[in-house]
Amino acid sequence: MSIGADLAGKKVLVSGAGTGIGRGVALTFAEYGADVVLHYSHSDAGAKSAAEEIQAMGRQARAIQADFNDVDAVCNLAVEAESFLGQIDVLVNNAGITMNLPFMEVVPEQFDTLFNVNIKAMFFLTQAACKGMVERGQGAVINLTSVHANYALHEHSIYAATKGAIVSFTRTTSVDLAPLGVRMNAIAPGWVVVENHYKAIEDLDINNSAQAIPAGFVGEPRDIGELAV
Repeated sequence: MSIGADLAGKKVLVSGAGTGIGRGVALTFAEYGADVVLHYSHSDAGAKSAAEEIQAMGRQARAIQADFNDVDAVCNLAVEAESFLGQIDVLVNNAGITMNLPFMEVVPEQFDTLFNVNIKAMFFLTQAACKGMVERGQGAVINLTSVHANYALHEHSIYAATKGAIVSFTRTTSVDLAPLGVRMNAIAPGWVVVENHYKAIEDLDINNSAQAIPAGFVGEPRDIGELAV
């Protein structure tokens, strides 16, 4: 699918861009003309290789590390990204982690880890990145939530709670930011196949899984990238 967008000159920050959906979103924005900063938390391989692909397209790109358990590091990510790009026109809040845990076995440390990364870091990264947008009176924020925000699956109590919180955050903050010229929206992907699925699910059969999806296929990161664009 091609939507005919022209994002030449746009400056984009994508969190969690080392693998999966985030990496796909970053590459798609670059294909439409944007310069991109790709955030990663731990391994730099995926983000740096994507940055090299973007540079080969003739765009500016840089991979920047930040620990999303550390709010200071999160805010510094926005500062570094803005310094490299000149400004941030679009923030894509994709970074997130999950744990499949029986509800009765969840401990506070696990709860805190998911909420720190999935909610707290996103909240304060958005706040930091939006300062420039508000000053200019224009910008866009795209939050990645999940269908888990709206339906129940065993052993996803913390993860689903964070994704539900993202929906509420998006709805409320969009009202705060709209009068200031900044649009905020959320994307709630269903099944999008990423590297970790093959690690977590033995004998994964994508074609068989697609039969349970009304559209008849399992999504790919680029599908989300097109929607984000």
